Amino acid sequence: MARASMSLDDLVQQLRQVHGDALRAAVLYGSAASGEQVVGHSDFNVLVIVSAIDLPQMRSLGQTMRAWQEAGNPPVLVLTEQEWLRSADIFPMEYADILERHRLLHGTLSLSDLVVDPQHLRLQTEQEAMGKLLRLRRGVMVAGTDVARQTDLLRSSYSALLVIFRAVLRLHGIKPERDATRVIHDVAAQCGFDAAPFTSVSALVRGTPFTSGEAETVLAGYVRGMDVLVDYLDRFTPPTAAPAVHSPVQS
Repeated sequence: MARASMSLDDLVQQLRQVHGDALRAAVLYGSAASGEQVVGHSDFNVLVIVSAIDLPQMRSLGQTMRAWQEAGNPPVLVLTEQEWLRSADIFPMEYADILERHRLLHGTLSLSDLVVDPQHLRLQTEQEAMGKLLRLRRGVMVAGTDVARQTDLLRSSYSALLVIFRAVLRLHGIKPERDATRVIHDVAAQCGFDAAPFTSVSALVRGTPFTSGEAETVLAGYVRGMDVLVDYLDRFTPPTAAPAVHSPVQS
């Protein structure tokens, strides 16, 4: 998907104009925060912390948020300061990503005493993986034998899938590598599925097109791998010795 012209700087400028001193922090997290993004296919995940937010402010940001999402980005995660400090239990995947790697765009981010509990992380990871599998099944039915739709389905699923894979590694007490191919192989080894379909999609996203007939084969292996992953997570219990994800060295 081609991105529109709205940049991170544009977003932060609009946030500062609307929130003023109430804007405590704007934070880029995920692959883009450490330079791993694939241009045109990786999400720019942004967390915004404010002292308070009301309906007029939300309405004032309507055009900005529409432009941001039309540029191909996920919705901005907006939390108050108090919500940020007490929501690690309900957004453990997001918090684990933020705590491990982030880039401050504005203000300061409080990280003291923030911990991601492995049990909370396991539950959300299984939920997200199951949701991804269900969406894949629906996508397969809609795509049918249309190769272009099959290819688009695989390409569009890639970024969110890597978020799940990184969470799986964290459940095992493993800090995910920056290289996406290494992450795929590590998760496949832990969970017992074939890495090849997923590395094929990784190559596709980076510009290597499928050969004739490859899309259908890759899609079948991709869905089988997700079946195995969901079953694995359903039976998985985080080891009691596994460390929780907590605040890293300041970025």
